[in-house]
Amino acid sequence: MEIILLKDIDTLGERHEVVSVKPGYARNYLIPGKLALTANATNRAKLEKLRSDEAAHEAERIAVYKVLAAKLEGQVLRIGAKAGTTGKIFGSVTNVQIMQALKDQMGIEVIRKKIELAEEVKVIGSYVANINFHPEVHATVKFEVVEE
Repeated sequence: MEIILLKDIDTLGERHEVVSVKPGYARNYLIPGKLALTANATNRAKLEKLRSDEAAHEAERIAVYKVLAAKLEGQVLRIGAKAGTTGKIFGSVTNVQIMQALKDQMGIEVIRKKIELAEEVKVIGSYVANINFHPEVHATVKFEVVEE
């Protein structure tokens, strides 16, 4: 029986892929669990429209991410931290603090999981963080850790 996957399934395939499975598996698990649809003519036509709509939506998102990446280029964030006399800060600066600084200082909201730090930030100074908006769009943001 051929089905159209609605979600990624490790053992079968990726979303919107047409795959062949045993009829019992499809009828008893995949279709009732809203993981798949039968691959009839109507659903195949819907799949093509869905793919084209998704491609257009993806292109829109990439354009927005490119604008955000351009806005971040050349900007420097300032993050305050409590530090000792040697310049070593108490704790460390994390991607959550960078996310908050981006929101407060530049008005850009980024999911914290998309922010990657190359090294641990435990001393006052200048650093760089990578932001992965999308597999095709990346940006780097410079930030300075200053004493509060």
